[in-house]
Amino acid sequence: MRMSAGRASEGAGCIAWWGFSPARNLLRLGPVTFDGEVNILLVGSGDPRHILKTIADSPDKQNLHVWVIETSMEVVARQLLLLYLTLLPQERMGINEKTEVFLELFGNGEIRSQTEETLRRAAAQLILSVTETTEEAMHACLNTTLLKFRERDELTRIFKLWLQETSPAASSPVLMSKAWDYRVRQHLGTRYDSRKGCFDWDLTMKLHEKGCGIISKQQYMRWREKGLAFEMREGIYQITNPTLLSTRVFNQQKGDKVGIRGYWGDIVSSPYLSFGVETDDRSLLKTQNGQHLKTAQDLSYANVQELFQSLSSRRGCLTALHSDPDAGKAATLSQQESPSVNDLMPLGGVSVTFLPLDSLQKLPQKQKYCHYFNTIYFSTTCVHQLGPAMRQIAAPDGVLVVELAKYVLDLNKEQEAGFAEKAASSALEAGFEPWREAGSDGVHAVFVQQKKKK
Repeated sequence: MRMSAGRASEGAGCIAWWGFSPARNLLRLGPVTFDGEVNILLVGSGDPRHILKTIADSPDKQNLHVWVIETSMEVVARQLLLLYLTLLPQERMGINEKTEVFLELFGNGEIRSQTEETLRRAAAQLILSVTETTEEAMHACLNTTLLKFRERDELTRIFKLWLQETSPAASSPVLMSKAWDYRVRQHLGTRYDSRKGCFDWDLTMKLHEKGCGIISKQQYMRWREKGLAFEMREGIYQITNPTLLSTRVFNQQKGDKVGIRGYWGDIVSSPYLSFGVETDDRSLLKTQNGQHLKTAQDLSYANVQELFQSLSSRRGCLTALHSDPDAGKAATLSQQESPSVNDLMPLGGVSVTFLPLDSLQKLPQKQKYCHYFNTIYFSTTCVHQLGPAMRQIAAPDGVLVVELAKYVLDLNKEQEAGFAEKAASSALEAGFEPWREAGSDGVHAVFVQQKKKK
């Protein structure tokens, strides 16, 4: 079940910088309508797409608590950064610029100098946030107080690395262009010289066949070749995005281990899946002569901007007073002091709490989490952790959502079907059965607790 094992899944990488499914309001994926207080557990979601979509689509009066377990602190660091950007007050960064910067840091291996400056200032504030020793979180949506001390130290180390790697004085910076090309060569092997044909096959015979026709050939080829998914304005994208770098440990012949810093994430499925392949706005899906008029980049921009607008108009936010998204010409973050985590937009009744990496098996032993979570979400990369202990932490009407392998392009149809079967049998062992009315789209499987036989 592990996506990082073996050559076939090398395209998916061994670290999930983004998910293999579009953003969903997780509270709408089951038979129950939740009122009052709701607790959602996300295991390995990789990015904040479901968090943002679920909060944005929830009524103001909903008290929503999201609990996040990731597979590495590098992913937690990115989650915190993207949440920080999301919650920047409008007077500090206009919504158009915020959308561009968010997508750039989210899906581009290389970024513009203005974006780098924003990243540096955000990293400095995040260091202050995670080293804060009070038991109370500086912001309810960036709560790291339950992490272990060494995990918070690790976050500080990662944020400092971002600052070092974007510093002009960096001694031996990792060049994303080289790191990306190494991965492409490693993945394609002897097919590297005919890579454009391989890229085109993955797009037309896989992504387009799976319903992602909105992903344009030009943009997908550019991303596969250079790691550049979002190129939204005339700018020079040539500074390595350090948030997409991580250290991978390799075993050497003598039994020694060596850590190599590079790009070890997805190089096949694309960051367009999170925000760029679905929309409720039919006008964005218009076609002419069988060709989409808009692209996955356009859709990503429209969807992220809409999420930001919804969040800023929630109860407790005072920033949604302007009709013009960039009214008042908000100064860029690089022209002023960046806000502390304390000064980010408050989202009334909403919290996002990060749990220790190893906490999934420990939650059932804690009284607090007994029959606690209304929705439990497992990503493709973490389905192997789904076990019988889940029934102890799921609320009586709890829903289990599993991300399937539809968009893990290196798997063939039999492997994809086998993945879904394994997920269903793991869910059954945990006391969950398929929700019959879900009508599977092949992206997620939805399970409800088995009814006890009388």
